Amino acid sequence: MTLETVVRPHVENFIAWAKDKPEVVVVTADLTNSSEVGKWRDTYPDRYFSAGMAEQNMLGFAAGLAREGYTPYIHTFAVFIYRRAYDQLAMSVAYPNLRVRMIGFLPGILTPGGVTHQAIEDVAILRATPNMTVLETGDATEVESVLDVAQAVDGPVYVRMLRGVMPRLFPRSEPMRLDTARVLSTGEDVALITAGVETEEGLRAARALQARGVGVRHLHVSTHKPFDDPEVLASIAGASRGIVTAENHVVTGGLGSAVAERIADAGLGRRLVRVGLRDTYAHGASRAHLMREYGLDALAIVQAVERVVGEPLGIDAEELAHTEVVPVGAASRNADSL
Repeated sequence: MTLETVVRPHVENFIAWAKDKPEVVVVTADLTNSSEVGKWRDTYPDRYFSAGMAEQNMLGFAAGLAREGYTPYIHTFAVFIYRRAYDQLAMSVAYPNLRVRMIGFLPGILTPGGVTHQAIEDVAILRATPNMTVLETGDATEVESVLDVAQAVDGPVYVRMLRGVMPRLFPRSEPMRLDTARVLSTGEDVALITAGVETEEGLRAARALQARGVGVRHLHVSTHKPFDDPEVLASIAGASRGIVTAENHVVTGGLGSAVAERIADAGLGRRLVRVGLRDTYAHGASRAHLMREYGLDALAIVQAVERVVGEPLGIDAEELAHTEVVPVGAASRNADSL
């Protein structure tokens, strides 16, 4: 089956989704079109507010709207939500547990803008913020369904949102569900746990690994907090050789740390290798170049699995480049029957 490519799924979906929700308003910080709400503004001009290049005011204003019964959806680049306005985020939004949704575009190293625009520690910071729910989209289906998940949370929500052109990895009939991992493949050797754009890399790596006889139980995580899905712990416990995590984020405080916490809390003796940025900032370049240079691509995942199983598997970058990623059918809980 050919992998579908979707162009800007958030644009029209958000307009249609908000039609019967007059309480939903948008607040931006001078990045309207870059955050895919230019058409939303034109459709609902009375429900759109631009704070200009003043992110601290934007968070405070959104908090005020939430106190008056509105549900503000902040749209801006991820890095500007939590770095420039963290005090307002924590004290004005999270502390009173207000229904503010923060839609953060360009998470991790998905931008050539360099260090000023790359949100590489956002999951760590917001996972540690009380009352905060932290979500991350991994494909077009999750971009289209994350709004329902966020809207159902009675408190603040931060979303690592994809923009532009992206694949549809998961069927439309299988939307994102809060704190529910998708089981993408089964195997008893290694548990591979990925999030965001790392899931596409993981799918490519898992196919090559399974062709070498390595059984991979691949989980896609879309909820970083809460992180209580029993499937995660069951997959960790069932991995005879070890666990690999992959995230578009520093390895400290994000998905890898959350998995390590689950392992420690459960008293499990399992080896964990984390794929992600390692105590470094990234420079500006294309996504493909940055993922290759900083070890976030499919080859890096394969090499992590080689460390877990303790042997070379003879998989190189050229083979992975020719490994097709196919849509995941019957994802989540039905994967055991594949």
